Amino acid sequence: MKASKVIEKLEITGVSSDGKSVGRHENRVIFVANGAPGDIVDVRIVGKQKKFLLGEIIHFHEKSADRTDPFCEHFGTCGGCKWQHIQYDAQLKHKQDHVAHNLAKIGKTALPDLLPIKGSAQTTYYRNKLEYTFSNMRWLTREEIEDNDELSRNALGFHIPRRFDKILDINHCWLQGDPSNEIRLAVKAYAEKNELTFFDLKKQEGLLRNLIIRTSTTGDLMVILQVFYDDQPALSALLSHLKDSFPEITSLLYIINPKQNETFFDLPVHTFHGEGFIYEEMEGLRFRIGPKSFYQTNSIQAYELYKVAREFAGPTGDEVVYDLYTGTGTIANFVAKKAKKVIGVESVEEAIVDARINSELNNITNTTFLAGDMKDMINADFVKKHGHPDVIITDPPRAGMHQKVVEMLNEIKPKKLVYVSCNPATQARDLELLSPVFEVVAVQPVDMFPQTHHVENVMLLKLR
Repeated sequence: MKASKVIEKLEITGVSSDGKSVGRHENRVIFVANGAPGDIVDVRIVGKQKKFLLGEIIHFHEKSADRTDPFCEHFGTCGGCKWQHIQYDAQLKHKQDHVAHNLAKIGKTALPDLLPIKGSAQTTYYRNKLEYTFSNMRWLTREEIEDNDELSRNALGFHIPRRFDKILDINHCWLQGDPSNEIRLAVKAYAEKNELTFFDLKKQEGLLRNLIIRTSTTGDLMVILQVFYDDQPALSALLSHLKDSFPEITSLLYIINPKQNETFFDLPVHTFHGEGFIYEEMEGLRFRIGPKSFYQTNSIQAYELYKVAREFAGPTGDEVVYDLYTGTGTIANFVAKKAKKVIGVESVEEAIVDARINSELNNITNTTFLAGDMKDMINADFVKKHGHPDVIITDPPRAGMHQKVVEMLNEIKPKKLVYVSCNPATQARDLELLSPVFEVVAVQPVDMFPQTHHVENVMLLKLR
């Protein structure tokens, strides 16, 4: 089938695991951007792969009852919030269906009925961290290109999907509450007024690279400015302007990054104003969050997620608990007060330092945190040294657990295994390997990211 061919009256029947809407024509799958199940549309074919086609909607015959008006002016261009044209109740249904489908199709084991997905109380302004990129190659609209006027090409915003060299300049983002938008706009306005250079990715030149804003439910506010080279007069003036304009900033930091990418985990972070960290609170516990710390980006919903994990673990005070992929020890410290002891393991040493500090902050003395590669750490000697676990909680990255880790869990045989996942597909893959030893007794999806296709899932397994 040729690209640019139009398929008339295509019915959108579902959504894929990566969020695209799906239709079928002559036994071929067509992925369509910004569709909703129930739409009847004319679609222009814009791409062709071996097993599927890509299409764009050019006309609506019928609109889905699940549709709603997108609230963001950047919808359709920005790569975030791709489901804001779908009502939130329908979003939750699709996420629940994705979890069920993945576990049944890939996991290949008997499953209980899924518990109803826990929706997020906040469906906008729910993120506690956003990263913006400076660029002198702003994404231009078709109208701007056709006008051919002399326009500023500076941008401070998000990468265009599949176009890493182009940045969409953001006017208002609905993901993070005030004063996030005001800070971003103030930084850009100051930079342009004072002729500070925005980074050129291709030429690897320009001063301003990246802006990170982190907030917390305690009211703390961290701003991190990343620059390509050390220009203290320009840096000091810009950061002083931010400090004076936004007295609510409690941690104002900067990073000199001369590398070819924006990652800064191997670079020093300099404190210009305030402390070098902020605090988050959860159920009376305080967690210190530094510029390099991982923390769930939806603070309020993270509490709901961790409550599910703790409920599934069911500690009564006598259990030895292993917390694998512990990060900064949030789950470990969250369950510690109801366990005999908790052993947290994480590959990132800086995160382990944070985890230990978080235990100290909360006077928790029954936790131990260890840094190392999970597949090398979890073995018979580890169990002999730290005690046989009654419960193992695992919260791996999107790629899931290494096969050696799964095999070791089958050998250790804890009474309970609580598997927290941000990717039900890899969770289901691991489940197939775990199923000879464990049975699934409860499944609880949790929505951490409204307006997107992403979904977390917590699974409780017990020994057969």
